[in-house]
Amino acid sequence: MSVTRALPVLDSTGAPTAVWAAEPGPAHSRDLCTDCGISRSSDPGRCGRACQFIDPRYEELERKAHGRSRDAGRPDELHFGPFRRILRARLSTPLEGSQWTGITTRVGARLLETGAVDAVLTMASDPDDPWKPRPVLVTEPEGMRACRGMKMGYAPLLSLLEPAIERGWTRLAVIGIPCQVHALRALEEELDFERLYVIGTPCSDNTTTENFHTFLDLLSSRPDQIEYLEFRPDYRVELRFSDGETREIPFLDLPISDLPDDFFPLTCRSCVDYVNVLADLTVGYMGGEGHQWLLVRNDRGEELVELLGTELETTEPGSAGKRAGPVRGFLGNLERASGGLPVRRTPRWLKPIVSFLMPRIGPRGLEFARARLEMKALESIVHLRRERPRRMRRMIPPHVWSLAEPYGLEPEPGETP
Repeated sequence: MSVTRALPVLDSTGAPTAVWAAEPGPAHSRDLCTDCGISRSSDPGRCGRACQFIDPRYEELERKAHGRSRDAGRPDELHFGPFRRILRARLSTPLEGSQWTGITTRVGARLLETGAVDAVLTMASDPDDPWKPRPVLVTEPEGMRACRGMKMGYAPLLSLLEPAIERGWTRLAVIGIPCQVHALRALEEELDFERLYVIGTPCSDNTTTENFHTFLDLLSSRPDQIEYLEFRPDYRVELRFSDGETREIPFLDLPISDLPDDFFPLTCRSCVDYVNVLADLTVGYMGGEGHQWLLVRNDRGEELVELLGTELETTEPGSAGKRAGPVRGFLGNLERASGGLPVRRTPRWLKPIVSFLMPRIGPRGLEFARARLEMKALESIVHLRRERPRRMRRMIPPHVWSLAEPYGLEPEPGETP
């Protein structure tokens, strides 16, 4: 059982605040596991009915969470899952230290300010490593300050569900990534919370915090001074350093080919839920064209947006460019790599030209998001077919095959239920 205790955390002003952390039990060894925290609970056997890598139940859980599953006949639901509306958004006064403008952080704080929840279950940074996520239960609005910004790595978020229940906190908000949210939704009825809000962030190609430090080492000669990293929708990675310097690196110049083969584990290379379809509200950036991107999925998602009131500026999302070419190119490299052949690199002389053109003529806005979802669908099929072919019948939902079909990737015998 997890042991709950107060964890001192300093906010942006250096003042101490209090959130609740835990010393979770040991993780049970699982094939294809991202350590969501359920295996560390008092009943690790629940993994069998909660884990998206063991028994994905997206269509069933979409109906429970949203009242219906995705409608392939409705524009963009095949890609993004059930939603009521899509917004391009930003806070009118961005929160200092946030990854974008701080919408996720502010939603958590507003839930606590209004008394809608007893606690927010989310991630803060580990005291010894600002990039390492640490699960926390936040009970005061100011405690959300400690949860701003990007973390990279696995952390057993759901190991704090039982400590929350033990303390009598039955009205909870959870901010999590897709594999965590799937497990939460699968167990929601038996957890018997009085009220549950789920704020989801998109996730793709996660890795361990240790591996992430290897990536930082390749990006800069002074990785210890990097305070901010973001993959932007203009095909660049932005770095900010502790001395105030900023640097932008085109995607084509990233040292991806220098990473070890196991940098991205199979779990993330085979995940079929980039956009967190089981959340009440998904908060990301892919379709935001420089702003944040909101997918409001149900009544509670609408409540969460309304909590921000006039603090939130919203516009209709845009869409430009064509995704088919980049997605086909991605599939070609994916198939070469899976067959043991070297990935074709862009010639050095061509990189500046492509880096100039992609933000101008490549897929942007919602088309950028659609392209990324189709790439993830292709990646899941190719990697599972190569490394876990017997898992494909269970792990590839029908909508993933639909996204892959235009690129000639269709199920082989035995790959569908």
